[in-house]
Amino acid sequence: MRIATRGSALALTQARWVAERLGGAKLVEASSDGEPGDKSRFVRGVERALLAGEAEIGVHSAKDLPSEMPEGLEIAGVPEREEPADVWIGVGDSLDAVPEGARVGTASLRRRAQLLAARPDLRVEELHGNVDTRLRKLAEGELDGIVLAAAGLRRLGRESEIGFALPAEQMCPAAGQGALALQVRSNDAEAGDAAAAVNDLGAMRELTAERTVVALLQATCNTPLGVHARVDGDSLEIEAFVGLADGSEWIRDRLEGRAEEPSLAGAELTQRLLGAGAREILDRAEEQA
Repeated sequence: MRIATRGSALALTQARWVAERLGGAKLVEASSDGEPGDKSRFVRGVERALLAGEAEIGVHSAKDLPSEMPEGLEIAGVPEREEPADVWIGVGDSLDAVPEGARVGTASLRRRAQLLAARPDLRVEELHGNVDTRLRKLAEGELDGIVLAAAGLRRLGRESEIGFALPAEQMCPAAGQGALALQVRSNDAEAGDAAAAVNDLGAMRELTAERTVVALLQATCNTPLGVHARVDGDSLEIEAFVGLADGSEWIRDRLEGRAEEPSLAGAELTQRLLGAGAREILDRAEEQA
């Protein structure tokens, strides 16, 4: 079995983790292309490798996977999910304790919107690059704090860098954050069975609910949208944040549904968001981006 993956340190670590659970697999590095702000560049190379028959399984950070996939590809497995929270690295032991006017680095409009919604005084600055690059810029004093996904830091063995986790009511995670999506060709039953063998039902249901909201809201990388679902036994709780990138206007909502009907829970939450004016906010957010 061959696994297609990006060549970054985090992507390779994730792919090796999946390979171990599959009982061994060969890694095939796929190139990334596109503009820095184009998140779909993270998945295109892997998808090309699958469609070309160069690999049987593609491993993606689920939060990078667009809601619409190329024809002939599907998600066949979602392994056990890592902690989906965003974390703060830098000065302060809570968001309220961060000094007034602190410089915060992030490339995410979702994080920017929620940081400024909670703390309008913060100076949010563009920060691109891999985890090491972002941590280095913080260490060099260019910033007072940065916000990263806990999952990536833990998978890289850098959890000691974490200052504190941001609670979901302050920072709703991105859809799929902390989850890996195993993508296969729809007509490859052997690869599909292999991916399904390492599937975690709860994680798959959470991801399904979250991706439903993203799809129905037609969200893009320019959409300040957070969606987070949690399965607990037979119930599924899902919450979402939509807002303007400057933090001046936002909507938060949550509801509880049945774990066995994740798409329905995501659809119901979407309807509530739309009823509260989410479409108008997201259209303006896209225009501003």
